[in-house]
Amino acid sequence: MSDPRMIRIAEIEVDPGQLAAYSGFLTEEIATSVEIEPGVLMLHAVAHRDQPHHIRILEVYASRADYEAHIQTPHFLKYKLGTADMVTALRLVEVDPIILAAKPE
Repeated sequence: MSDPRMIRIAEIEVDPGQLAAYSGFLTEEIATSVEIEPGVLMLHAVAHRDQPHHIRILEVYASRADYEAHIQTPHFLKYKLGTADMVTALRLVEVDPIILAAKPE
C-alpha cells in the first residue's frame, strides 16, 4: 500500500529587506496550522546559514485532501497574501518519504 501522506519541500527566496516581516508571517502561519489542523503533521522551516533569505520548509500532510484544505484556511491565506510582495522565488518540490523520525517533545 502506498503512503497516503503528501510531503513536499518549499524552496522560498525572500526579499532580504523584508525578511523580518516575512518571518513574522511564517511563524504565525506554521504555529496556527500545526496547532489547529489535524491533517498538518509537520511544518519545519529553516534558512540557509549564509543566505538567510533562502528559506526551506519541509511540509508533511496526512493526505493531499488535508493539504488542499490547509491552503484554504484563513491563516494560510493571510500568510500567502501578506507575503506576496516579499517572496521573490518559490519552488515546490514533491518528495517521497524514505524515513521521517523525530523525538517526542
